[in-house]
Amino acid sequence: MNQLDMQGRHAVITGGAVGLGYAIAERMLASGASVTLWDRDDAALAKATAALGSKARAVRVDVSSHAEVVAAVQATLQHAPGIDALINSAGISGPNVKTWEYPVDEWRKVMDVNLNGLFMCCREVVPVMRKSGYGRIVNIASVAGKDGNPNAPAYSASKAGVIGLTKSLGKELADTGIRVNCVTPAAVRTPIFAQMSEEHIAFMLSKIPMGRFGKPEEIAAMVAWLCTEDCSFSTGAVFDLSGGRSTY
Repeated sequence: MNQLDMQGRHAVITGGAVGLGYAIAERMLASGASVTLWDRDDAALAKATAALGSKARAVRVDVSSHAEVVAAVQATLQHAPGIDALINSAGISGPNVKTWEYPVDEWRKVMDVNLNGLFMCCREVVPVMRKSGYGRIVNIASVAGKDGNPNAPAYSASKAGVIGLTKSLGKELADTGIRVNCVTPAAVRTPIFAQMSEEHIAFMLSKIPMGRFGKPEEIAAMVAWLCTEDCSFSTGAVFDLSGGRSTY
């Protein structure tokens, strides 16, 4: 593992109790940071913080609730002097059905978590970063937001929205010490697979020239670098992690 310098930094990771969020927390801790995990699953939070050790804290929050996001920022700042990095990893896949058959309530649910929740986290954390004059924001998008996966219209649309928001916010903060970027992984085998059909999983694998799924630690490595001071001239950018699927 290459050593990245996050010494003395504090990172908030949404969806941090499991999957990609947990892997990112591990890499941040290995790089010297302290972390606060935001997640809505109390049991998973307790398990994760116990495994990660004393430099990991937990705040229970449903990112689709603006009031809970506001409260989570306040709770986080009670045990941390600031927020140096925000990694928006919370996300759900939604069902795998055709657009014209997609349940409206499920569409809203996916948008509320994947896009609206991410927006609200950025909205509430950016003022904290602006006050300190420094920050790194990394949004977990998806190659589906660039290519559009069939039978995943809400997920694809929400991740396209994440890419657009990243570009907009990156430009808005370009004259500050805050950098905003996103990553667009292809499929990575995490607990989110349990929300998908086997047919859809097989479709995603068939699109990856490397012939395998990504590994959580591979995504975490890229995210961690984007959170360092070395990432100083990239903002509003999209970084692919797709095993060769996406090359633009």
